[in-house]
Amino acid sequence: MEKSEITILIADDDPDILEILSYNLKQEGYKVIKAENGVKAVKKAKKKKPELIILDVMMPEMDGIEACEIIRNTKGLQNTVITFLTARAEDYSHVAGYDAGADDYITKPIKPKVLMSKIKALLRRFRTEEPEELNIYSVGDMTVNRDEYKVTKADQEFSLPRKEFELLALLSSQPEKVFKREDILNTVWGDEVIVGGRTIDVHIRKLREKIGNDRFKTVKGVGYKFVV
Repeated sequence: MEKSEITILIADDDPDILEILSYNLKQEGYKVIKAENGVKAVKKAKKKKPELIILDVMMPEMDGIEACEIIRNTKGLQNTVITFLTARAEDYSHVAGYDAGADDYITKPIKPKVLMSKIKALLRRFRTEEPEELNIYSVGDMTVNRDEYKVTKADQEFSLPRKEFELLALLSSQPEKVFKREDILNTVWGDEVIVGGRTIDVHIRKLREKIGNDRFKTVKGVGYKFVV
């Protein structure tokens, strides 16, 4: 998808932040929609169906958390990438934000170049197809083959144990998306056996040893994500 085909909705009650973000995104070639509060953000999201939504946490009339919950439960917007804008003092809201359906956070203040890099990373997860339909796909320098349970990275082939492979395939299917621990357990282990949270940690440690420590990021109190 070309940048000119991607629509980004920004919601923030600070007109200066709206203008700065809008200017920089337009300079990169994206289509931009602006909203001054959560209520307007929800209305414009439903009407325009953007590929990415950037929500300020603290807004009048409706805050970012509530707006995110409504957007995430709206038909046609379930797969839209949503990230929050948050001041450093608002770290307490991160878990609430992920529970509401957010994919990530952008911490204010942020430099334009860093912002653009973050936006590109977030948009990499946007798919017109469901990720699980892709049996062979590439993520950075790594190729995942679901049919043969094999992973190739930098010309080196890995034959991983089943659960390690399924965990890697899940996380890498949507780079930069944070997968909650309970969702990982349900998807990878299901009802096969009763396992604890430490089971995920052990498998992540093994994957870090084989695939690379910098590929897997722990989001404290939430879960894990795959980094390209």
